[in-house]
Amino acid sequence: MQREYHRWFSPSLGRDMEMLLFGHGGVPAIVFPSSCGTFWEFEHFGMVHAVAGKLDRGELQLFCVDSVDRESWYNHEVPARWKVARQMQYRSYVMQEVVPLVRRMNGAPQLITLGCSFGGYHAATLALTYPEVFTGLLSMSGIFDPCRFLHGYYDEDCYFSSPPHFLANLHDHERLEQLRRNTYVLATGEHDQCWEANERMAEVLRSKSIPVRLDVWGDRTGHDWPFWQRMLQVYL
Repeated sequence: MQREYHRWFSPSLGRDMEMLLFGHGGVPAIVFPSSCGTFWEFEHFGMVHAVAGKLDRGELQLFCVDSVDRESWYNHEVPARWKVARQMQYRSYVMQEVVPLVRRMNGAPQLITLGCSFGGYHAATLALTYPEVFTGLLSMSGIFDPCRFLHGYYDEDCYFSSPPHFLANLHDHERLEQLRRNTYVLATGEHDQCWEANERMAEVLRSKSIPVRLDVWGDRTGHDWPFWQRMLQVYL
């Protein structure tokens, strides 16, 4: 399996960022780590191995990016506004640095985002904000409203960082039609603490006639890597 390590200084974030690439072709997927996770997390927890066959056959290519969660939502030492500002810088990093790199390396018509837990939040926020860029989303046990990290603070950037908020008020016909052409999959488990958040997110999407597949797995499925490995094999 092709495996590449990339590191560069990010102008958007003002520091070095790292990324691991797996596979040589196929559908490109930008992979976001779970809460405060790292770019090597997907490999370390067996997710890459779970889809090794598809990577070897050139059906799938994973671009596993780093996070700045400890500097944004999970940073307990800074004001709420700073958390949101850092998140917006992270969005710029993905859109202005990671996406162009992916496109230089893979010219497939598709581009999807995926992640587990808080990685599902990042994946959903970008896919639903930029439907003209991302053609699909796979969120496994995701959460979608980060405002609980802000202790009552709220501004325009908070609004646009929370998919249930900005989608509920979206009325632009062209943007809605773009969203309706894409593929959105939300997967959770019957013992997953994020089940309710996924139900609410699916309800918002359906209220806008945006097709979404919400699967609630049985068989005592919870919020952990072995379950996400199985989900990845099914949906990718």
